[in-house]
Parts: sequence; structure tokens; C-alpha cells
Amino acid sequence: MSALLEAEEAFGRALPVVAGALVVGGLAVAALPARVTARRELRRAWGTSLVMALLFFTALYPVDSPGPMLLPAVLGLVAVVEYARLMRLGRGERVVLGVAAVLLPPLADVAHVLPERLDFGLRFPVLVLIACVAAAVLSGDPARAGERAARTVFGVLWIPVALSGLMALDGTAIAVTVAVAFGDVAAWCGGALLSRLGGGLARPLSRLSPDRTWAGVLTGGMGVAVGLSAVGGFTVTLWAAVLCGCVVGGLLVSALTREAGVRGTGDWLPGFGGLLDRLGSLLLALPLAMLVTL
Repeated sequence: MSALLEAEEAFGRALPVVAGALVVGGLAVAALPARVTARRELRRAWGTSLVMALLFFTALYPVDSPGPMLLPAVLGLVAVVEYARLMRLGRGERVVLGVAAVLLPPLADVAHVLPERLDFGLRFPVLVLIACVAAAVLSGDPARAGERAARTVFGVLWIPVALSGLMALDGTAIAVTVAVAFGDVAAWCGGALLSRLGGGLARPLSRLSPDRTWAGVLTGGMGVAVGLSAVGGFTVTLWAAVLCGCVVGGLLVSALTREAGVRGTGDWLPGFGGLLDRLGSLLLALPLAMLVTL
């Protein structure tokens, strides 16, 4: 099956699933009684999810348009801006991250479709390392040059390389994205309910985020399974990869924001905060999915 046909079929399966989930979620949020303190925040989060879903599917269709290539670049540019601000990186590092966000997704697509035309081997990581180190060293910051170089290398791997999976995974990328969304919602809702029962399920996963419990892992795993199954992409290995990405990705964003002393990576997405707050799970789920499927 060609990559375009696979993406078309995945799009056709995912669209009604996501639309149905948004309708059910919207009705549930609208029915919340006034005494629920989080009702306003949940309504804002649902509205943001609706807008993001519309933008996501609009960008993906038709699958042979420039939209699927522009989507990871736009997401990457916004995400690296938030990351650079969070990590207090300089202008040079921001340029390196921005260039990587724009160039890596299309390069990944070309390398995937025509591997014999684009074989970087070890040259690619070497070029990335040189660019990141040069930006930090030329900044003239002796106190943080090494730290800034390391944070820039990590930023390139975490954001642009991860988002390249939206191109390299073809139709599987849509299944992973839907599964991550289902998993995050299930982890939040189910985790909050089951944690009230106490016991081992109420224990926090890490001191990085006391709100993330083992109950959330359990219900998040169920949500990931439902999401993958609904779009016809379920396999045990892919389910494990996406679930691991959801859990570790969320903790990673919590670690970075706590280190920076802020509550979120931004405040422009109602109900979520910043784009990195929303994409944290996907940014680890995509590379893990590439690891088990490509």
C-alpha cells in the first residue's frame, strides 16, 4: 500500500472517531453542574480541543497537499519558541532550533520515501551537534555555554526530530495522535476518579508531578488502546510505545516547568497553557512509535 493511500485510509477512520469523541465530550462538559469547580476550565479545554482538532484535520486533507508538511513545521516553530524561553536560551540557539523545526520534517519525509536519495548516516547528528555548540560558544556566556549547548541539542531531538514522525510514520502518525489524545483525556478523568478510592492506585508516579498517579496510567492505557483500536492501528508494541510516551512525556514537561519555576510552558491555549503542555505526550510517543514500526 502506498504512503498516500495509507494516510487517506487512516484519515477516513480517524475523522468520525474524533468527531464523535468531541461531541460526547462537549455534551458531558455542558451537563456539568454549577457546583463543579473545574467546570469553566473544562469548557475552555474542550473548546481548545475542538479548534485544535479542526486545524489538525484541515491541515491533513487532502493528504497530497502541502498541509501535512507544513503542520509539523508550524507546531515545531511554536514549540521551540516556548522551549527556548523556558530554558532561557539565547538568540543563536533559538535560530538553530527554528531552522531545525522547519527543515527536519520535510527531510524526514524525503528520507522515508526515497531513502537512497538522502542517506545522512552519522553526518546528521554531527552537523546538529556542531550547530548547537557553535551557537552556545559564540554567545560569549562562560557561565552557561555548556548548559545552553546541551539544552539546544536536547531541544532539537525532543521537538523537531520527534515531530518528524508526523511525516515518517504516514497513516500510523494519525493513529498515534488520536491515541495520545484519548490517552491523555482518560488519564486525567479516570485518574482523578480512581485516585479518590485510595490505595496503591492513588500513589503519585513521581515527585515531579503529584497529580499524575498510577490510576492515571491504568486509565490512560485504556484510552490509548481505545484510540488505536478505533482507527484500526492497534498492536501491542505500538500501544506500549504510545502509553510510555504519554506517561514519560507528561512527566518531562512537568520536570522542565518545575525547574524553570513556572506553572506551564505558556498561557495562550485556554484550558491547557502552552503548546508544549499539550504536546508533551506526543513528543515522546512519536519517536517511540518510529522505533517500533519503522
